Amino acid sequence: MTQETSGRRAKDRPWLMRTYAGHSTAEASNALYRRNLDKGQTGLSVAFDLPTQTGYDPDHVLARGEVGRVGVPVSHLGDMRRLFQDIPLERMNTSMTINATAMWLLALYQVVAEEQGADVTALQGTTQNDIVKEYLSRGTHVFPPVPSLRLTTDMITYTVNHIPKWNPINICSYHLQEAGATPVQEIAYAMSTAVAVLDAVFASGQVPEERRGEVVARISFFVNAGVRFVEEMCKMRAFGRIWDTVTRERYGIEDAKQRRFRYGVQVNSLGLTEAQPENNVQRIVLEMLAVTLSKDARARAVQLPAWNEALGLPRPWDQQWSLRIQQVLAHESDLLEYEDIFDGSHVIEAKVEELVRLATAEMAHIEELGGAMAAVESGYLKSQLVSSHAERRARIESGEEKIVGVNVYESTEPNPLTADLDTAIMTVDPDNEARVVAALHDWRVARDERRAQEALTALRSVAAGTGNLMPATLECARAGVTTGEWSWALRDVFGEFRAPTGVSSAPVAVAAEAGSPLAGVRRKVAETAKELGGGRLRLLVGKPGLDGHSNGAEQIAVRARDAGFEVVYQGIRLTPEQIVSAAVAEDVHCVGLSILSGSHAALVPDVLQRLRRAGVDDIPVVVGGIIPSADAKALLAAGVAAVFTPKDFGITEIIGRIVDEIRLANKLEKLEV
Repeated sequence: MTQETSGRRAKDRPWLMRTYAGHSTAEASNALYRRNLDKGQTGLSVAFDLPTQTGYDPDHVLARGEVGRVGVPVSHLGDMRRLFQDIPLERMNTSMTINATAMWLLALYQVVAEEQGADVTALQGTTQNDIVKEYLSRGTHVFPPVPSLRLTTDMITYTVNHIPKWNPINICSYHLQEAGATPVQEIAYAMSTAVAVLDAVFASGQVPEERRGEVVARISFFVNAGVRFVEEMCKMRAFGRIWDTVTRERYGIEDAKQRRFRYGVQVNSLGLTEAQPENNVQRIVLEMLAVTLSKDARARAVQLPAWNEALGLPRPWDQQWSLRIQQVLAHESDLLEYEDIFDGSHVIEAKVEELVRLATAEMAHIEELGGAMAAVESGYLKSQLVSSHAERRARIESGEEKIVGVNVYESTEPNPLTADLDTAIMTVDPDNEARVVAALHDWRVARDERRAQEALTALRSVAAGTGNLMPATLECARAGVTTGEWSWALRDVFGEFRAPTGVSSAPVAVAAEAGSPLAGVRRKVAETAKELGGGRLRLLVGKPGLDGHSNGAEQIAVRARDAGFEVVYQGIRLTPEQIVSAAVAEDVHCVGLSILSGSHAALVPDVLQRLRRAGVDDIPVVVGGIIPSADAKALLAAGVAAVFTPKDFGITEIIGRIVDEIRLANKLEKLEV
């Protein structure tokens, strides 16, 4: 009996199945990776901690509280060896979510592979290496746009020549969606970034004309899939159609295989809810369907978040649950037995054509502005994202956009999964940071210091010239240079960059019409300012540490501005000392701290102590972020006035609460409006 007569069809090969993972130390992460591989995971996706991503060693002042929190700390070659111990890199497909320091991490990875005896030309995997989206949404940028683009260009040309199966860049629209991008913006901004990168690579003269197709064939994308899964699936088809046009018409790539749109996906993490978190499981499944149902637009690799990521760091069991979701779809369903099931659908085709038309028009506008890099530096792209995000938040607050368990169907039975919140997530040992720092110092003592310094000198010399930076970076890796040292050597030459915040230019998203909640809060703000002696209430919005996810802070800043506050917001990556200095200098009435990385336990008390030493401990401090309940209680006990978590989705209500805390701190009577 044939497969056809038995009702069975030959199946396509499944996509790569990954889990985004890493925490605490290289040793702990290595053990997690080997367990996940034993469970059927078919590729690795490495999460690095924020100091590694932003080019700081664990003993730098800005790394305090961040070491090992949202990923694994990799400070030098020894850490990378331990991270991949007993994992044969020649047979592995590894994705590394790293951008500003992508060249450095790839160099460490290559050297470890060489030490394992691997054929470097056989290495397969991806480095994200998309700096534009860091300027716009995720905030782990280090260097200004021009030298950042040079690092990307040098790395792409190096891999094409030396690691031909490696994807040297993952143009990343994932975080753009989380920062508020519509499907049209997500496509247009990602494609404009790809054009900027390819233009720079081909203008560098490092790739002969006849090898352009090889470069294009190694460009991959990393996208987000939201819960509107029909629209998201159409978005992926539109992505592929535009990429095919751009690579054929702009770059003259004739080979259809080289023009193929290659992408991996993680479904929307920041769209997961703290309220009724069990609902996140069905959200994750729907979002995965958006990037797997359509064969012609199917992801090459998928990684799913865990149901409890809005609560804190997922446990290994939670990650296993997400892996099993993928495995059930791939191996139990008949999804992989059919050709594209949407071919011939006039509904799908109409939506795809609409997305292509609108995204192409926005790409043309960005080109008129001078391209993606110019649109970053002018603040255009950032202000557009802040505006669209504000509009979406307003729809959620009004109830126009419904989120089950958050603004509709809020009544619920007790959740056995979160009955003990403190065991429903994983926590990082607070003493881990000290051990990592001590190990770093031991590494520096044991290395050949002269070789390390000579390697750094050579790196600075190449950076000051025009040569490819990858060979000098590889020598730094072999010489025992640390992540911070490599990054500071380039900072010395390239300088650093503070991206536009987009807050001041964002339009009003919620009208303060008579009788509206915002109008009521505006009256409270004005009355409180009058009672305190005139002028305007001043709110300092601060992001201490290295957490670059600034979406929430930006939305609070915009709504506070619209409520009548004078807002002081200097962007990301501030020390507690800088925040307190700004609070004193600006004579603010409240300090609002935003932290999503888990470093709140170290950084918030530091801010409180510095305010006390400065003699301004009467300024109320409020905190927002992904903060477990036990930590929230500890922060309140330490003197924080209020703690806001993802369940507090009403931004206007939060601003009203901030006014209440200002009145309480200044011994004013409670004001009802």
